[in-house]
Amino acid sequence: MTSSTISPHACVEPRPRVLVVDDELPLLKLVAGYLERDGFDVETAADGRSAVTKARDWAPAIIVLDLGLPVMDGTEVCRTVRTFSDSYIIMLTARVDEIDKLVGLSVGADDYLTKPFSPRELVARVRVMLRRPRPSEQAEDLSTPPLVFKSLQIDIAGREVHRHGQPVDLTRTEFDVLAVLAGQPRLVFSRQQLIEAVWGGGWMSDPHLVDVHIGHVRRKIGDDPSASAFIRTVRGIGYQMGAGA
Repeated sequence: MTSSTISPHACVEPRPRVLVVDDELPLLKLVAGYLERDGFDVETAADGRSAVTKARDWAPAIIVLDLGLPVMDGTEVCRTVRTFSDSYIIMLTARVDEIDKLVGLSVGADDYLTKPFSPRELVARVRVMLRRPRPSEQAEDLSTPPLVFKSLQIDIAGREVHRHGQPVDLTRTEFDVLAVLAGQPRLVFSRQQLIEAVWGGGWMSDPHLVDVHIGHVRRKIGDDPSASAFIRTVRGIGYQMGAGA
């Protein structure tokens, strides 16, 4: 009687890839060590140009990206990476100025952490983020007609937005926020409900992250908050999309 032998490597899934970018080498090693011990495959870079190269060649699932980098700063790295990758990006900043957070998110970052931070918190955020499906993994019915709100047209399946027939360039997270609101017009979403719908359950970021992305969406679609045609602020509750035309 013979028995078959199964290779111990036959069913092993590849470890999620995380690229950590920071010019503070002790912090770089610390964060990389925590991620590796938690089961991630980690690569590191200490400057912006190397980060872009590794992001292109290695295709990480998540990039932990410092804002203040030599050669090419984190904002430019994020903007460049967004031209070829839908990797999740967590921006790190040593400055607490709100403008740093706004700039980082406006070029395509999904979240931010302000230094100093707990490496354990960062690892937890990475874990939760990986449970959020990327656009390339989301199955949409291509026959679904676009949603129309006056001059605004939102193609959920094609992930495209047009205003007066002209394309609107939204980041992935901005599109997801708009799509959630547009998918159920007249329903008022709290910040927490939007976080759960877009970022997923268990997300631990600042709820005002939602306000930042809403602000970017409004600016790009030409929606004046004081006389909104599309996204209305419901004081004390959250946000609501106007009824489709």
